[in-house]
Amino acid sequence: MTNPEPTIAGPATRLPRWLKPVNRVIVLLQRLGIAFLTFHLLSVPGRKTGQMRTTPVSPFYVEGRRYIVSFGQTEWVRNARAIGWGVLARGRRRQRVRLLELGLQEREPVLRQFPLQIPAGVRFFVQVGAVQPPADSDAFAAAAPRLAVFEVEPLGP
Repeated sequence: MTNPEPTIAGPATRLPRWLKPVNRVIVLLQRLGIAFLTFHLLSVPGRKTGQMRTTPVSPFYVEGRRYIVSFGQTEWVRNARAIGWGVLARGRRRQRVRLLELGLQEREPVLRQFPLQIPAGVRFFVQVGAVQPPADSDAFAAAAPRLAVFEVEPLGP
């Protein structure tokens, strides 16, 4: 992995108002052991408080490696950059993981796979303005400077 280029600049991404309530429902269902669609929960310690902060994510695999994509300067992205690890959970299964951000050139081939593997997530990236329609593989690769991509590696038991 190379160090990521400083391509995602500026203030935190403005999130749609409906996102927080929907995320709360997804987190609640997951914590009750109800896993659905491609959602997992990623918990990362906060940069300042150290308290675990949890957000739904949709990991996917490219050439045997697992990745998570986010749009811009979200709080979990900032925390993951600062801390470098988290806990990935699905239903009642939990795994401590290392979070390694990819550099710009490394992101593009991974991002090309996102719309193929997580088609339900494509619309969301268009809605938040991170990817332009038609939101195909080329559009995701072109959005690499605006997206954060983390490789997810197990850290042990």
